[in-house]
Amino acid sequence: MDFITALEKEFIAQANTAQSRAMQAYMKNNFPFFGIPMPQRRAILKSVSITYSVEIKANARTLALQIYEKPQREFHYCAIELLIQNCSKKLQKDDIHWIEQLLLTYSWWDTVDTISKYLLGRYLVQFPEQTNKVIEKFSNAPNIWLNRSTLLFQLDYKKNTNFTILEAVCEHFKESNAFFIQKAIGWALREYSKINPIAVQNYVVSTHLKPLSTKEALRIIEKQQL
Repeated sequence: MDFITALEKEFIAQANTAQSRAMQAYMKNNFPFFGIPMPQRRAILKSVSITYSVEIKANARTLALQIYEKPQREFHYCAIELLIQNCSKKLQKDDIHWIEQLLLTYSWWDTVDTISKYLLGRYLVQFPEQTNKVIEKFSNAPNIWLNRSTLLFQLDYKKNTNFTILEAVCEHFKESNAFFIQKAIGWALREYSKINPIAVQNYVVSTHLKPLSTKEALRIIEKQQL
């Protein structure tokens, strides 16, 4: 038995029909689920990964991309976690191709946000010379999820956030009527407000953002002002 077969066997054995219906409904019925909650899913992945650690170490990228082709959402989460655990700290320059592929495959906010923060974000830390090229390509793509990734890739950067880039991307999308773009603008600005509230407040005050983006961006600042 190989890693993927063993993982699938465990998912099938521990599937929960009632849970799957609830999880599918939460995700707007975009994907089928086995009905396995995150703690249980991670425990399964950890257990199976220990047994097949040699196979994973040798083929983490290939295994993750193969898992991601399966329809159930739990597989997608496991694939992303495998890549974060085994590859995100030692990425290769051409890994941007499969990062983009993941952003475009079975796309929804739950996977896109994690990929943006922990894979795209870490890729651009390791290859900073690619930042302008990647952000220009993704922000101009006719795909809302690639667009959203350009707003969220710095979520884990904290004090190392490049606010010039964040401002530029927010400006690029500020007229968007898409909920997931407006929300991402506000989220990215709110996260940076933990580091530099004055910069965020000044930007929001001087910029005509959509109401949702403004509300989300200023949430922490306004709470602190009460």
